[in-house]
Formats: sequence, structure tokens, C-alpha cells
Amino acid sequence: MSRLVRFVFAGGIGFAADAATLWLLLTFTPLGPFTARVLSIGFALCVTWRINRHLTFAPSRRGMAREAARYGGVGIATSIVNYLVYSAILFALPAAPPLAALATASLAAMALSFLGYSRLVFDR
Repeated sequence: MSRLVRFVFAGGIGFAADAATLWLLLTFTPLGPFTARVLSIGFALCVTWRINRHLTFAPSRRGMAREAARYGGVGIATSIVNYLVYSAILFALPAAPPLAALATASLAAMALSFLGYSRLVFDR
């Protein structure tokens, strides 16, 4: 299985973790869609790091702590893109379902994530 296919698979699991967390927070807490999304992105980053580390790229030679810091840095940068697209959709189309905005934003950030993780985190 190619690295890109494994990355898309890991991203699919991350998307499911993101969407499930967002849905749970919106359903069972008083949080709004913007605050809830910040938390769901953080959870999804933790999930995808573990999967990408072991399935997609293999651990880097830097050690776990440095790798996690780099993964977090790339993840935060691409999450900002993801969050900006998500927010722009919800502001431009107030009736848009938050989960639909999440799906669109996640696709927009996927290419940046792959490049950042493969080049800056896992040296591939």
C-alpha cells in the first residue's frame, strides 16, 4: 500500500475522530461550533500522529518528543488553515451544517498536511 493511501486512511480515521468529537461536544455541552471545533481538532491531531507514526511514515530518527513537537507544529499550522476554511464557510453560509463545513475544510488542509508531515516531521 502506498504512503499516500496510508495517509488518506489515517486522515479518514482522524476525520472520524474530529467529526465524532465535534458532534459529541455540540450535542452534550453548551459549547458553540467554533470552540467545539478547536477541541475536536486537538483530539484528531493526537489520533493521527499515532497512526501516521506507525502506519504511514514510521518513526523518525529524532526521538518521540522532538517528533511530537514537529508533528504538533505542522499540525497546528495546517489546523489553522482547516479552521479558517471551516469558519469562512459557517460565516458565509450560516445555515451550513458544521459537519459539512468540517468535511470541506479537512479536504482543503489534507495536501498541506501530507507535505508538512512527510518533509518536516518524518524526513520522507
